[in-house]
Amino acid sequence: MRYQIVGDPTPVVICDIENNESMITEKGSMCWMTPNMEMETSAGGLGKAFGRMFSGESIFQNIYTAKGGPGMIAFASSFPGSIRVVEITPDRPIVVQKSGFLASEAGVELSVFFQKKVASGFFGGEGFIMQKLSGRGTAFLEIDGHAVEYDLKAGERMVVDTGNLAMMDATCTLEIQTVKGVKNMLFGGEGLFNTVVTGPGRIVLQTMPVSGLAAAVAAVLPQKN
Repeated sequence: MRYQIVGDPTPVVICDIENNESMITEKGSMCWMTPNMEMETSAGGLGKAFGRMFSGESIFQNIYTAKGGPGMIAFASSFPGSIRVVEITPDRPIVVQKSGFLASEAGVELSVFFQKKVASGFFGGEGFIMQKLSGRGTAFLEIDGHAVEYDLKAGERMVVDTGNLAMMDATCTLEIQTVKGVKNMLFGGEGLFNTVVTGPGRIVLQTMPVSGLAAAVAAVLPQKN
């Protein structure tokens, strides 16, 4: 599979694949393709389907396969930002924000990822239920805004506002930290909780999460009486 990413600030990844090679997506993000690309919709097993639904994705996956010769298919980002390419291997799975998965080669497996700490589920918002990508193959992820990457050493931590964590190595761990000080909580404007990521592993942060943009737009819209 060969690919190129074009477009700014709403990018698209154009994939050239060989005969009988397949690509998968969960969000209906296909925007154009050659006529010999055949689509099959699959739930991929009941357990995996409900896991994907719980993590914010569709129950079904669309599988596109080139038939009768090489094919081309393009997947577009749904929000201004960037598309990041990651290589998934059995010894290096990754964890991504829900709805961050765009498309991948068929060898990549998707499953729901839960944090070990229950408190993260109640207070972490987007930082709690995420998707785990394992197996082997190339995957394409949607990043809201610009991507900034850090490599955390063992025990090294990064405090991240909810929604700004786009991706992390599965070796990292998450927990939710309450903002200190009653005045900071009530008047700081930064919310009540932060996500704390602990290494070792790589993390990718995004500068403009959809949830943050939606809140900013809603704040300036006229209110209905």
